[in-house]
Amino acid sequence: MESYYLDWANLLLRWVHVITAIAWIGSSFYFVFLDSSLTPPVDDDLKKQGVSGELWAVHGGGFYHPVKFAGAPPQLPKHLHWFYWESYSTWLTGFSLFTVSYLWNASTYLIDKSLMNWSPGAAIAVALSFLVVFWMCYDSICQLFGKRKNGDAIVGALVAVLVCAAAWLACHWFAGRAAFLLVGAMIATTMSANVFFWIIPGQRTVVAAIKAGGAIDPIHGQRGKQRSVHNTYFTLPVVFAMLSNHYSFTYTHAHNWLVLVMMMLAGAAIRQFFVLRHGYLLGRNRHPISYALVGLAVIVGAIVWMKPAPQPATNSVAAGAGRTSATVTISYEAVQKVIAQRCYMCHGATLQMKNVRLDSPAGLEQHAQAVYQQAVVTRIMPMNNATGITEDERALIKQWFEGGAAVK
Repeated sequence: MESYYLDWANLLLRWVHVITAIAWIGSSFYFVFLDSSLTPPVDDDLKKQGVSGELWAVHGGGFYHPVKFAGAPPQLPKHLHWFYWESYSTWLTGFSLFTVSYLWNASTYLIDKSLMNWSPGAAIAVALSFLVVFWMCYDSICQLFGKRKNGDAIVGALVAVLVCAAAWLACHWFAGRAAFLLVGAMIATTMSANVFFWIIPGQRTVVAAIKAGGAIDPIHGQRGKQRSVHNTYFTLPVVFAMLSNHYSFTYTHAHNWLVLVMMMLAGAAIRQFFVLRHGYLLGRNRHPISYALVGLAVIVGAIVWMKPAPQPATNSVAAGAGRTSATVTISYEAVQKVIAQRCYMCHGATLQMKNVRLDSPAGLEQHAQAVYQQAVVTRIMPMNNATGITEDERALIKQWFEGGAAVK
């Protein structure tokens, strides 16, 4: 029953998380586009008001005319919209989802004993420390080097090294699937922390100064802009990390940390293409196609590098029966020995994870497709191969299913 309720919690949290993430990413992408697409105002009245840029757009049957003020507007409006709940809601739902999906059952989903044989409490503590330590290191880099000459390049290089180090550690300490999600959560936490600690406080300080009639310190706008730009480059790497849990060939690879780094690099390069493309359309910079090509080249390189070697045709192993012809139908008794040893721990009389029970002919017949998909095609199960299933046993399940999945 606990598994049933956890599944519902997982589903609902994932649904809300995706909705809030769409809202946050959408508004973030829009404002990056807006900043890159503004043109100097033409109207003299706008110039007198201190408008530094304007944009005319058409959408949904109407025309829109957003403008940006270089400093303070002539008068603060009665209703000023703040963009922060999109960020906070995304982080809160994401952290809750990570807790329900991985931290709640750390021994199953977070720990891979072949990598680190630690207690659930220790694994949870270290996983949570990734979120905090990465933010502290990133924030220190921004503050120490962000104001220097070529500060953006220095910060970018150091943050890239930091991400690579974190990816390597996560993939060597935690189960691959959890490691990818953890790195994504780590960067997403930094994105939300940028909003919470720098962007919104800076904006509140500026608004307070305007209301008090005092001078506005431009440092607040500069810091907010810097962190906002960082967030937009973090977005596609985070989205890849969050989607990767559906594709086991990425996080089960022998060099999974490098797979993660490569795909994140590709995402950042592709995002750079879209950011600069807005300026190119206005003649502000050369065509940024080179960034898109770099991202594409990295993806193609990963596809070629990760391509599995052709498997020679070999006979399957029938449990206790030695080598047999690949055309021989595997009996229920033969495959049941493998299922009992490798799957009953989580899908037997004592425990039915995901409400799946395999310790009867009827149960195995009902879930035969899922067993084949999870144990043979995606190779996700057994989770982190906790029960030590062998390649021959996976081949036997494959032959049993493709031979008709007999249970009599």
